[in-house]
Order: sequence, then C-alpha cells, then structure tokens
Amino acid sequence: MREGSLEAPNRQPLDWKNPEFYEKDKLYDELERVYDICHTCRRCVSLCDAFPTLFDLIDESETFEVDGVDKADYMNVVDQCFLCDLCAETKCPYLPPHEWAVDFPHLMLRAKAHKFSEQDTKWRDRLITSTDPIFDALSTPGIATMANAAAGSKVMRKAGEKVLGIHAEAPLPHFETKALTKRLPEIVNASDSPVATDNTTGKVAIYVTCYGDHNEPQVVEDLVAVLAHNNISVKILQDSKCCGMPKLELGDLKKVEKLKDANLPGFLAAIGEGYDIIAPIPSCVLMYKQELPLMFPQDADIARVKAHFFDPFEYLMLRHKAGLANTDFKHPLGKVAYHVACHQRVQNFGMKTRDFLQLIQDTEVTSIERCSGHDGTYAVKAETYDKAMKIARPVVRRVQEANADTFGSDCPMAGRLIAHGIDGDAEPQHPASMVRKAYGI
Repeated sequence: MREGSLEAPNRQPLDWKNPEFYEKDKLYDELERVYDICHTCRRCVSLCDAFPTLFDLIDESETFEVDGVDKADYMNVVDQCFLCDLCAETKCPYLPPHEWAVDFPHLMLRAKAHKFSEQDTKWRDRLITSTDPIFDALSTPGIATMANAAAGSKVMRKAGEKVLGIHAEAPLPHFETKALTKRLPEIVNASDSPVATDNTTGKVAIYVTCYGDHNEPQVVEDLVAVLAHNNISVKILQDSKCCGMPKLELGDLKKVEKLKDANLPGFLAAIGEGYDIIAPIPSCVLMYKQELPLMFPQDADIARVKAHFFDPFEYLMLRHKAGLANTDFKHPLGKVAYHVACHQRVQNFGMKTRDFLQLIQDTEVTSIERCSGHDGTYAVKAETYDKAMKIARPVVRRVQEANADTFGSDCPMAGRLIAHGIDGDAEPQHPASMVRKAYGI
C-alpha cells in the first residue's frame, strides 16, 4: 500500500457495541500501536494539543520512544482530543485504505467511551454536555435573566470557575427567554411551486438545534429569510432533541443512541412529506452525515436521513448549480474574513459558504482554514481554556490581517471565540446573516 494519503479517506464503521471495544488491555494495545505510528510521522502536530501532548511524553521519556511512556499517561492525550476529525480527514496518510488502518479520532472516541464506562468523567462534563435539560432550564424566564447577568459578572464568573470548573474569562452563550421553536410557526414559508433538482426538493425542514433554539435564534431567522428569498419552502422541526455531539465527545455513546432514536421519527416524517433537512450548526450536520452513519452502518433510517441532510450553503450552491439561486444582491459586503469550521471542512463537500459569498458583487472573501479552538466544551473548561485560546490565535491574527469589514464562521460558537480573541467590541456574523444583509431583506 503506497503512502502519501493519495486515496480518499475511508472511515470504517465504529464497532462500539462489541464488548472488546471497551476492554482496557485491548484499548491500550491499540493506543500504543497508533501512538508509535504518530510518533514516526508527527504530521498533525499543529492541529490541536493532543499531538504535542503525545510527543512531549515520548521526548521526555527515557527511551525517546512510545515504550518509554507510562501507560498511565496515555489518557492525557485523549483528554486533549475534541474530535474535530481534521487529522483523519485532512492530514493522516495512514487512514484506511492504508494497511495500518489508523483512525485517530475513532481511537480517541473509543478511549473516551472506555473512560465513561468506567465512570472516569467529571460531573461538570456530564452536566454541560446535557444540553437539552440545561438549555431548557436556563432559557426559563427569570432564570435566563439571572444566567445572563451571572455570565457578565466577574465575581460570579470567578466563583463559577472554583465551583464548576468553567473558566472565568471564557465567553459564554446568551440565553433567550423564549425558544425559537415557540416563537415561529411550524410552516414559515410555503412556496406555491417548489422546484426540485436532481439533489434537492426545494422544500427544507430546519433542524434548529439546541444552540439555534436557545442562544442565537437570529441565525435561524436569517437562514429562513435567505431560503424563502430563494423560493424554497421552509418549515421548522418541532420537539427535536440534541444531535448528540456533546455526548459523543464525552464518550456516552448510549445517550447518543437515545437522542438519535428521539430525533429520527420527526426527521423521517419531514422527508416523507418531501422536505430536505438543514441545520445551521456544522457539528449537528456532521452527526447525521458522518458520525451516526458510522455508528449505525446497517440502519436504513439513518442512511435515508443522511441522504437528505445538508449544510445550508451546500444546499444553496446545489440550487445555484441548477440555476435556481437568487443572485440579485442589493448590498456588497466589502472585505469578509470567513472562518471555515472544522466540522464543516471534514464533510468533504468543499467551501460552499465561501463560494456563495463570492457571488455577491464587490465582496472579497478571505477564507481561514484553521481550528478556532472552541471545540464544543473545550474552550470553556478551566483546564483547557488557555490551550483553546492558543489554538485560536492564528485565526484571530488572520482576521485582523484581513482588515475585514465583516468576519464570522459557519459555527456561531467559533465566531464568538474568535471575537473574544480580538481587542475591542468585535461582533461576528454568521454567513446566513451576511447573505440576508446582502439581499437587503
């Protein structure tokens, strides 16, 4: 088998229901094997802190090899992996079909699942990954006001760092007092004559996600306006649950399965009515286009949802390719610094957001393909906040060097952390908001 990552990545199904998946000895044998391969390569050293942690352990050992590393320290590497998948999808030359069959993110996920099965996870992490009950509670009128006030209080933030382990300087989301799904009707825009293409139906059901429902509903409202302006019928999926990405990152795979089971009936019903599905958060799209299909490779329902699930700008560019996108823009955006979210990059459909933004006249787009450092809960934890900001530094520098009129990311959380790293009152914009502004609607 030739090296060089010349073949397309071939991610293999995750054998997570096999009892051997959780056996410590087998897990540690595989960790040692893969760590040794990574040590001889070191191609991924700049992606995150997992690889520097591994290489430091090796370089500081007595043998300068993996056999000199105490196996008790193996999990130190795992704790720094936030499952962005960039190493597997963009860097590693040993992913299948290579005979060495290295899939570093899946190995890290296996180790996280082992830790979770051994109850070796912090209560804080179990709490902050329980997005449905936590977000519902914090969005309650009265409680939302107190939560937002506490997030802006230095005294409360310092107390929160001591008690909860949430870093006092980490940017936290704002909580709305009324969820988006309770503010918008189920059918937002009903086109009289939706036009289908080979890939799209012209009817979209929006999976608003926990974040879109409770924290930045304006992003979803802007997306709805953009879709409607393109003569696309739009409905809002009601009563959906979390996509499961936070629990996946924790290693709680049984909870991921429960969330999947809760969401599938609504998704399948929408598909049966002729709708495609879109989510405004790249991580949520990735769950249904890659992570869940790899966890449930024999599930026909998951395969059907995958075939109808799209990133917003992937969908709009498919419509544009068919000559159906509205390109009558009223306002140029000038210089745009656009951060490409990791969980969008690894879906391997190209930079469709950039391509759509470039359709706007007198608009210059600078694309930034580096991790923002937010990475789910990684950027808010007291022990990893500083590392997250270190990872974000090159992105912040690129935004500043672009001297942009507007900046933002497909991931609102990434945009918020980038803004946090910029001096002043910088405000990120989601690309859907940028396009709505360009349309003048």
